[in-house]
Amino acid sequence: MITVTRAAVLPIVVAIIATISACSGSPGESRPGPTPAASPSPTPLTVEQWRAKHETDYRRDWVSIAGLFDLKPGANTAGSARTNAIVLPASTPAVIGRFVLTGTTVRFEPVAAAPVRLKDQVVTGPIDLKDDSGTGADELVIGDVRLVIHVSGKTRSLRVRDPNGPLATGFLGFAWFPTDEQYRVTGRFIRDAAPRSLKVLNTFNDIDEYKTEGVVEFVMQGKTLRLRPFTTRPKRFYFVFRDASAGHETYETARFLYADLKDDDTVVLDFNMSYNPPCAFNPYTTCPVPLKENRLPVKILAGEKAYPVHVALGPPR
Repeated sequence: MITVTRAAVLPIVVAIIATISACSGSPGESRPGPTPAASPSPTPLTVEQWRAKHETDYRRDWVSIAGLFDLKPGANTAGSARTNAIVLPASTPAVIGRFVLTGTTVRFEPVAAAPVRLKDQVVTGPIDLKDDSGTGADELVIGDVRLVIHVSGKTRSLRVRDPNGPLATGFLGFAWFPTDEQYRVTGRFIRDAAPRSLKVLNTFNDIDEYKTEGVVEFVMQGKTLRLRPFTTRPKRFYFVFRDASAGHETYETARFLYADLKDDDTVVLDFNMSYNPPCAFNPYTTCPVPLKENRLPVKILAGEKAYPVHVALGPPR
């Protein structure tokens, strides 16, 4: 087992990943991992097109994550110098400024002449940053390095993306099962009495909230199964599930799948488009843990396979 701490990747991980990286080169979060899926189609070509887009998005937005630093109340200095509370990649200046956490507000205060940009404009004075709990999070840019405030439960952190960092350059790529039509099924949506919010544990033992409206019932391998999706927008479902292949052929914690609710209350579940959350390969991501009712007793050998290296997340808070 390879253990990766939250503040920094252990040298042994870097070495192993670098050795294997010849296999491949190396995105939402605004929340843990959802990548908008194309509308399901029965043709393998459409599945392949979706997978190609997914890989492009993930390489840009998730593979490049190089750090996640919890912010302490008050000032948190940042820069490449080791004396900072937040140590950024070596390509950044020794000090770029500080991130000040007050309640749930994070203010960035740059040092003079810091080459930090927001929406292509140099940041010349203090600015309150919009976090990634919704859409349109503020992203600070320093060369190729990108910084955004990430929310997990009640914790605010600084997420760092570096396309030239060891995790990005050592990424081992994606592996998929061949498209198999037996794993494309039509289910029936069974509504709850009323929509509700669920508190869902994530991989850092934080609690996030998701809206749910019911369950989708379908038949696979002769069994009647149910999955409870989260509703990301009207008639758009986000499934966080695991099946009997988890920890073997597929990622041990969970896989993700998107599907649309049709007007007749049917839902096409194309598990050929199921994919790993970013925490399968990157220790600085927070991903929802499947609800107990979303742990299926059948093997679904479709979609994305397990990442070849086990990556452990940092210690729970």
